Amino acid sequence: MFDASKITKVFSDAALELGNELVTRKIDLVYGGGSVGLMGLISKAVYDGGCHVLGVIPQALVPIEISGESVGDVKIVADMHERKAEMAREADAFVALPGGYGTMEELLEMITWAQLGIHKKPVYN
Repeated sequence: MFDASKITKVFSDAALELGNELVTRKIDLVYGGGSVGLMGLISKAVYDGGCHVLGVIPQALVPIEISGESVGDVKIVADMHERKAEMAREADAFVALPGGYGTMEELLEMITWAQLGIHKKPVYN
């Protein structure tokens, strides 16, 4: 799950709805590891619903994107490339919610990897 660390009401409602749908379908979550913004909302919804949550976050982003309690398992990695590679290994599909340039870059890399045949997993945005 690639998404923003900053929130607006429309997007927060959509993130919570998606989180609840993942729980209903018993789908676990692999996401960017932050406890703030849309990442925080969806990870908490999925975790509170009883599904497994794995956050993958680069060391440099820990003080920025983790404020307060994280849920589930959090794996700290060296950099953004390692984050995307680990998320790609662990995920069965990719979903992108509204976000900034970082979200766009993560989404485009997963689309590119699919075009190159690196993975055959669905990409949704």
